[in-house]
Amino acid sequence: MGRNNNNKAEHTMSEHILLREDRDGICFLSLNRPDAYNALSLELMEALIQALDAIAEDSSVRVVVIRGNGKGFCAGHDLKQMLGEGTEEYYQQTFDTCGQMMQRVVSLPVPVIAQVHGVATAAGCQLVASCDLAVSTDSSRFATPGVNIGLFCSTPMVALTRTVAPKHAMEMLLLGDLIDAGRAEQMGLINWAVPADKLEETVLNVAGKIASKSRKALSMGKQAFHNQREQVLSDAYASCARVMTENMLTHDAQEGIDAFIHKRKPEWQHR
Repeated sequence: MGRNNNNKAEHTMSEHILLREDRDGICFLSLNRPDAYNALSLELMEALIQALDAIAEDSSVRVVVIRGNGKGFCAGHDLKQMLGEGTEEYYQQTFDTCGQMMQRVVSLPVPVIAQVHGVATAAGCQLVASCDLAVSTDSSRFATPGVNIGLFCSTPMVALTRTVAPKHAMEMLLLGDLIDAGRAEQMGLINWAVPADKLEETVLNVAGKIASKSRKALSMGKQAFHNQREQVLSDAYASCARVMTENMLTHDAQEGIDAFIHKRKPEWQHR
């Protein structure tokens, strides 16, 4: 990835298992357990929660990109770690922490993009489904394969069923087969499948467009999107009408409309 020396900050956390890079309103979070296909150890999930909580309070961030280092995006939970601990309490802590992490992605006040290469399986596939947008290489593969080892992917199912059609979700959950990027795009699990040499360029293009928007509008819109999905039609329209009214009263909406009318570029204050 190219570097921008004028506007770039790098941070490491939890002994480098998660890397953060900020550039031009885009925050890149890189899963950094390449030898384990970025398996979601308890420590990595806790690091992601910590990072997402910090981003939620960081007004300079407009969009987040989650990606993985090494040969693949994320192979799911660290099963070796889980078997090594082997207690009910530890299993419950692991799955609770995973749920908290996924909910942080959904509730984050800015959009989150999954940048996928290689495999995204089990909780890794869950992470892709939890993100607002997803771009993968055309050679990437996805699966919720728990059923193959006697462990049905029940927590990945939560994100999956909120992203793809029910029969597509059940296809993945019951068969446990790897699906290719074309099938994942067809299902709606990802937005775009692109050649590997175009992955970074595509993600940067999408993220850059989002980063050029008002953070206030993005935050209000993302929250409203998820809230209305759980409501009946009449309540959804009522709540979204209220959101649009509140949005109209913000500085950025007034500025954006005035800029549109006068054919000039808006100057966001993100409020």
